[in-house]
Amino acid sequence: MSDDEGMPRKALRTRRRVSFRRRLLRLTFYVLLLVAGIYAGGFLYFADSVASLQPPANPKADAIVVLTGGFQRIDQAVELLKTGAGRRLLISGVNPSTTGGQIRRNTQSSADLFKCCVDIGHDAMDTIGNANETANWIRNNKYRSILVVTNNYHMPRSLLELRRANPDIEFTAYPVVNSDLKSANWLTNPMVWKTILSEYAKLTIASVREALGAHRASGLRTDGGE
Repeated sequence: MSDDEGMPRKALRTRRRVSFRRRLLRLTFYVLLLVAGIYAGGFLYFADSVASLQPPANPKADAIVVLTGGFQRIDQAVELLKTGAGRRLLISGVNPSTTGGQIRRNTQSSADLFKCCVDIGHDAMDTIGNANETANWIRNNKYRSILVVTNNYHMPRSLLELRRANPDIEFTAYPVVNSDLKSANWLTNPMVWKTILSEYAKLTIASVREALGAHRASGLRTDGGE
């Protein structure tokens, strides 16, 4: 005779419920452990991928767009414009309080260059806004190919959003290399680790949203952020 056969029905039902809960908790733990492992592996792959990104040797496109976030990016984009990598430059996501004159002086560029060939975009509030602001600029100028300048760790998400907003446009990545990622012990630097982890989380969310075809905000001030 088994133990279950000698037990009252109520006690048997209680025992089975406890056993089921234990199995469910154990399964949940293993699933969470698997998800955490996949996420950690994906993070390390992402970090290695962006650390390996290099600018093209001979960049050339109809025009250039730089996504703001530091003058290192803008300096690089202006230099590309000067060398003829593109006919025109959009600086997307500039703070409304920052003028074109201030940017020109910080990049030590000529007034003639900014007057003829540089557009300042103040509408974008985030990366999605950058993509939509760039899309409007591309349509107005009828460009077909764009050189994208931003930090290497920001490049994958930038290209994802830009291609979603501009599916028929050819985008070429021109990453501004973060020297901290070249170091073999970058994981021991809390600031770098936090930046890369945050960007990976944002890319994951953007990728899931893209896969589901979910609605997204415009990221533009002119739309009230809706």
